[in-house]
Amino acid sequence: MSQSGSDPKAAAPWAAQLDELAARRRFAAGLGGPEAVAKHHAQGRLTIRERIAGVVDEGSFQEVGRLTGQGRYEGAHLNSLTPAPYVMGMARIDGRPVAIGGEDFTVRGGTSWSGDRKKGGQGGFVEDLAHQYRIPLVNLIDGAGGSVTSIQRRGHSVFPGVHGFERSVQLLGEVPVVCAVMGTAAGGPAGRAILSHWSVMVKDTSHVFAAGPPVVQRSLGQKITKEELGGADLAVATAGTIDNVAASEQECFALVKRYLSYMPQNVWELPPLGDQTDPVDRRDELLRTIVPENRRQPYDMRRVIRAIADQGSIFEIQPTFGKAVITSLARMNGTVVGFIANNPMVNGGAMDVKAARKQSHFIELCDCFHIPLVFLVDVPGFMVGKDAEAAATLREGMRVVYVGLQATVPIFAVVVRKCYGMAGMATTDKNGLDFKVAWPSAEWGSLPIEGGVAAAFRREIEAATDPKRREAEIEAELRASASPFRTAEAFGVEEVIDPRETRPLLCTFINAARGRLATSVGPKPKYGVRP
Repeated sequence: MSQSGSDPKAAAPWAAQLDELAARRRFAAGLGGPEAVAKHHAQGRLTIRERIAGVVDEGSFQEVGRLTGQGRYEGAHLNSLTPAPYVMGMARIDGRPVAIGGEDFTVRGGTSWSGDRKKGGQGGFVEDLAHQYRIPLVNLIDGAGGSVTSIQRRGHSVFPGVHGFERSVQLLGEVPVVCAVMGTAAGGPAGRAILSHWSVMVKDTSHVFAAGPPVVQRSLGQKITKEELGGADLAVATAGTIDNVAASEQECFALVKRYLSYMPQNVWELPPLGDQTDPVDRRDELLRTIVPENRRQPYDMRRVIRAIADQGSIFEIQPTFGKAVITSLARMNGTVVGFIANNPMVNGGAMDVKAARKQSHFIELCDCFHIPLVFLVDVPGFMVGKDAEAAATLREGMRVVYVGLQATVPIFAVVVRKCYGMAGMATTDKNGLDFKVAWPSAEWGSLPIEGGVAAAFRREIEAATDPKRREAEIEAELRASASPFRTAEAFGVEEVIDPRETRPLLCTFINAARGRLATSVGPKPKYGVRP
């Protein structure tokens, strides 16, 4: 019988199967059920689907693995289905595709789940998607990882690494990886938060630690709260485990989107050009007077960055950790750059162990994604003293030198004031053009004159009728010869400039370097190996 003559009362083809598909999708959309979702909301937290919707362009999320879970049947009839505690897929952020996923805390607290193939959480489809399509990965983390109950389920314990970090590590050399800790991250999820180029957490509602309070109390006898163990004050400001903190989940989403706006899609591309309306030849009068004539008096280095970079373009990374150095993404005539600036308001700008760790990580980030580096230098050297030595400042400081010498992106050094010792050496580009410019306020050497005179002229000073006066006289004599103009005469520094010329000069050279960057895109060699 022809289709036109078929019985209109007959069931449409595949109606039962399509009805079942719709039912399974409803179960998935329900997450852990109304009570679990209500409890989650009562704690001031959004569900994973609400979080994904808050980050990505409206209507752009294409979920993958929506039907994954555990069904309960009566014969062949599906009564209900508990979704897998992980939601992921592909979406767009500012029109660019990303892989995105996160734990569903309303299902078993977001603990790990595995079927024939992992969806994500540690390896899995979402990481394969980022790798194969060369698109950024956004992890929205809210889970405790493994559970000892898996021993009961499997009948044996699993050796560590069955679901390892191999793909997670590989991605760090291929695409931008962002991790937002949205709730509690312990074990594997906490490890994934660290295996990222940039991470953020939410104040008061997010926590990150290797193991939670029950494990700590059982193993060490310490009774401690989640906030004390892994809240933002400790994880961001004290330990630097996580880079930035947001006041709310909505602010967290905005930070994720803003960070990605500075990043290329992958290491085979350059970062996108931004707005170019800020005049290249803008000369900020603030720069002429911001450095005090008193060499010991601090000033606001962040104001210097704002005066040089494109207006409104600064995104500071780790602002509350390692405060002796400032690390910021920004733009210069639309080109993404990384600013590394010593902060004279903290330890006089001396590099301590936290500042060294922060600087190394930022150099690696910028080098990975072809972002030129601009150093604003005012560093008297490594932090000294017993505490600094006990903290291994020298080791971490020399790692900064090592990482800097491995970098292949263009590096520009602007010596604002002090540039001494090995910490000063870490601002140079010895394997590149090594282009250094100085303000008239600049000074440099192996170590500051004050400490150097006390050591090198100790006997002469002690033998003087007035030791203090003689020490001051020697310092004055040496300082006259330490003028930046004397070094410029010998072409030991390439240029001494009026501070107001800093932005026009940097924009000129950064723009010229884009051609070189375009020919050097691709994965970087492992550190310690040169191509």
